[in-house]
Amino acid sequence: MKRVTLLIFLVAGFVPAAAAQEHGQVGVFAEYYKLKKTNTDFGGLGGRFAINYRRSVAFEAEMGYDFEQVFTESFTSGTGTVQFVRSNIRVLHGLFGPKIQRSHGSIRPFLTLKGGFVNFRFDPAPATVGTFTSSVDSLRSQDVSGVLYPGLGLEGHLGPVGLRLDAGDEIYFNNGTHHNLKVAVGPILRF
Repeated sequence: MKRVTLLIFLVAGFVPAAAAQEHGQVGVFAEYYKLKKTNTDFGGLGGRFAINYRRSVAFEAEMGYDFEQVFTESFTSGTGTVQFVRSNIRVLHGLFGPKIQRSHGSIRPFLTLKGGFVNFRFDPAPATVGTFTSSVDSLRSQDVSGVLYPGLGLEGHLGPVGLRLDAGDEIYFNNGTHHNLKVAVGPILRF
C-alpha cells in the first residue's frame, strides 16, 4: 500500500510539471497579402507548425495559399465595402525560420525572421484542395522566387488554445527586391 501511495504521490507531482512544458504549436491562419508591384490585395489560408528549441526560441515552418483577390470600394457617403473575388492569380508562400518570443505569460510578443519561397501563377481553375496540391506538386517547373520575411506579432493563450496575429514584410527577389505587406491571424494549439 505504501508503494502505491508513493507512486500516486510521484505521478501527481510530476504530471503538472510535464504538462506545463510547451514543446511547440500548430495552427491555421487567414492571410492578407499586398503585392506591391501590381498594387493588388490577396486573401488566402495557411497553416504553420513550430517546435520549441528553448522556451523563448522556436523554429517554425508555414505555408500559405492566396487564391482570392480583395477589392475595397468606398462611396461618396463615406461608407465602404470589402469584396473577396476569385482571381486567376494564385500566390503560394513557404517560409521557415526562428521565432523569438517572450517565454511566459498569457500574451506573448514575438519577432521572427524566415526564409523561403513565393510562387506566382495564373490558374483559372476554382480554388480547391486539388488546385492547391497541383500548385505544390509543380513548384519545380514553375517560377519560384526566394523570400526573406522579417515580422512581429502577438500570441494570446488560454491554456493550450490561443490566437495569433503577425505582420511583416515579405521581401522577394526577382529582377530586384520587392517589399510586400503580409498579415496573418488565426487560432493556434500549443502542445
